[in-house]
Amino acid sequence: MSRPTGRVLTLLELLQSGGTRTVAELADRLGVEGRTVRRYVDQLIDLDVPVESVRGRYGGYRLAPGYRLPPLMLSDDEALAVLLGLVAGRRAGLTTTERTASETASAKIRRVLPKHIARRLDTLLESLAFTEQPGEFDTPDAGVLLTIADAVRHRRPVSMRYTDRDGRRSERTLHAYGIVAHSGRWYVTGKDARIGEDRTFRLDRIADARALPGSFEAPAGPGPAQRVLSGFTTAEYRHEVTLRIHGTVEQIRARLPAGVANLEEHEPAAGEEGRATERWMRVELRAERLDWLPPVLASLDRPFVIERPAELRDLVIELADRLASYARHAGQQEPMP
Repeated sequence: MSRPTGRVLTLLELLQSGGTRTVAELADRLGVEGRTVRRYVDQLIDLDVPVESVRGRYGGYRLAPGYRLPPLMLSDDEALAVLLGLVAGRRAGLTTTERTASETASAKIRRVLPKHIARRLDTLLESLAFTEQPGEFDTPDAGVLLTIADAVRHRRPVSMRYTDRDGRRSERTLHAYGIVAHSGRWYVTGKDARIGEDRTFRLDRIADARALPGSFEAPAGPGPAQRVLSGFTTAEYRHEVTLRIHGTVEQIRARLPAGVANLEEHEPAAGEEGRATERWMRVELRAERLDWLPPVLASLDRPFVIERPAELRDLVIELADRLASYARHAGQQEPMP
């Protein structure tokens, strides 16, 4: 590639990054004079690249907004960042049902990567480990996701067909407040117009969505993410659990975050007084299963009282008996001479 051609492509890359670039800035980046920059711009225009001239003190050149420009040029670091983003998105389940789209995008970028960058990427991926194994996620339809995102932005009602966890299907009209990604799933939260109450829906369970005429006002108060987390703690599950835990909010939240449990300060009963920073907190949560709770309570290493259900008390006692048995068994082992 000749030096002038390379500079023209570099000019194109600079303009692709957005905004207006002054002639002086472009000349400095390209290592040429201002009149040479103008000649390069004319060459791009001859190739039907829509370069606009901006007049005024801070004028210069920019690309016409909204133009889908071929070719898209990325630096080595940008290409690496995009590929890692695609890997992380697939790993976290934050993709759409068009799963091949991320795979073909990765393949296209990898094909044009310089060999030394491709080797560095492969080395990174081979040495990269995650603390949790990737799960299988039901991902949303791309069209549904984009339609609801547009409805959120413009505050338009959206009609959708929804299937709940029991397989029941229904038609809903939603005033969508926002889209939230949480634990590998996509959610939309908003007001269900039929019942006039806030609800959270999984996007992968929405079969169809279309914007409706009209608009609505965004509510005051918590943002979409907080609404989704609050919804999890009040959703209908098999077990309703109420505890009293003696400790700080930070200690309790380290094991029972906002998306799992509600906390409120509890007035201490006789014999429950403690240090000012550590108080008795009432903890309420709902769960389909209880077997995960005893190890969590043990890991808190704080005094606690189980108010309900009685089944949880039995599971805690069983865990305590098992641990005591393990400790006794370990103590009976003779050390090697």
